[in-house]
Amino acid sequence: MVWLIRCAEQNGTTFSPLFEQILAWPPEMPVPLMGCFGEPLDLLCRSIYSIPVAICNRIAGHVKKSAKEVRRQGSSFRLTAFGAFLMGAMPPGGRNVTERKTRTNLVHGGTRRSQYGELSEAIFLTQGFSYDTAEQAEERFIESGADEYIYARYGNPTVRMFEERIALLEGTEDAFATASGMAAVNGALVSMLRAGDHVVAARALFGSCLYILENILPRFGVEVDFVDGADLVQWQEALRPDTKAVFFESMSNPTLDLVDIQAVSELAHTVGATVVVDNVFSTPVYSRAIAQGADVVVYSATKHIDGQGRALGGVVLGKKEFIRGTLEPYMKHTGGSMSPFTAWIMLKGLETIDLRVRAQSETALAIATALQGHAGLDRVLYPGLQSHPQYELTQRQLGAGGTMIALDLKGGKAAAFAFLNALQIVLISNNLGDAKSIATHPATTTHQRLNAEQRDSLGITDGLIRLSCGLEDTTDLIDDIQHALDAVKV
Repeated sequence: MVWLIRCAEQNGTTFSPLFEQILAWPPEMPVPLMGCFGEPLDLLCRSIYSIPVAICNRIAGHVKKSAKEVRRQGSSFRLTAFGAFLMGAMPPGGRNVTERKTRTNLVHGGTRRSQYGELSEAIFLTQGFSYDTAEQAEERFIESGADEYIYARYGNPTVRMFEERIALLEGTEDAFATASGMAAVNGALVSMLRAGDHVVAARALFGSCLYILENILPRFGVEVDFVDGADLVQWQEALRPDTKAVFFESMSNPTLDLVDIQAVSELAHTVGATVVVDNVFSTPVYSRAIAQGADVVVYSATKHIDGQGRALGGVVLGKKEFIRGTLEPYMKHTGGSMSPFTAWIMLKGLETIDLRVRAQSETALAIATALQGHAGLDRVLYPGLQSHPQYELTQRQLGAGGTMIALDLKGGKAAAFAFLNALQIVLISNNLGDAKSIATHPATTTHQRLNAEQRDSLGITDGLIRLSCGLEDTTDLIDDIQHALDAVKV
């Protein structure tokens, strides 16, 4: 209990006169004290090990009451039933979190430390939480306060750490962590839509996103129109007074076409539509989507956030009113929440995401530059190349070309397969954003459900390879890719 008092004291908390007497009295002298109601108390020695049990409950009551007031005022101190959380976002005497640099927040943002002072964030691997009394359980179910939890599907301390940290990076009021990237996409859209609503979406989307828009939403009376994401005229013509949401990938999968977030957001807001952006390829490192007008940002945390191929996860970010008022009730009742262990993995990923993504982007630019004009390629698609038609938009919207490259091989599917089979360092897989470089043939994997006409309209040829650049040595990767291209010619 003294630990609780001292933790709060370090945070500048003012407690009742009882606590002030305890803290001010010389440590070596046992003293008689009067309780807050005037009754005499037993002798009390200010030792961290020797507080009489008779007054522990009384002290606990005052600490809890004072801590609730601290919480109401937004302090970094949080009291729980069996200990306290010290919030890493703003430790005693530290700078406000909004004044810190990105990399500092990626390491410390949202941290909760228990009474044990663990260095690495704790994994609260539990499905439920106990209560001191039946009255407390009732109160918790009526309205849970900050760091008050009921059930893992509703919330968890480790998950909350991840949500707060990613929100700091993205610059949003709040975030909700989900079981996968597709759970995030589905939740962001379905939670806000009703029968009779209208949605406008970019045509160039990941196959599972298309499935939600083409197959699931129409079942429930939601009308969806598709446009060329880069064509602002098409956006303007498709928007209607009853358009409830617009949805697009800020950088499309797999051809890396950009949508002008600011321009589309301005058009959408004229009819009151909510702008939902799938930001996976742009990454949270380069994203400024909220500042550019987006209302909701969605990530598959499986990709760059984890960055090491360990777990599925997703996250939806936006204003607190949307996250807690619209999205959270839908997600917690339909079971799309992130697990505590996954949240811990994602927290570890966030610590290094800025370093990883910037290094991967430098590698991607070097590879794309080296492969320009190669005889075995029809196209090298990389938004960071000055020759790319959207280079200026890329610099304005992101400031870098990102971690992905698309290579269009001459010779179609046979050439693409020969190239993939000749790679020695780059792995064949359908994931991306990993520390390991990965090559994918979209026409036969991620976008195979599209018919030939749809793939052609999106620029997904049989010879197209999507390359996710990892953290290997850049020279080794260039040599590996050029060797594989040479094998195709042979």
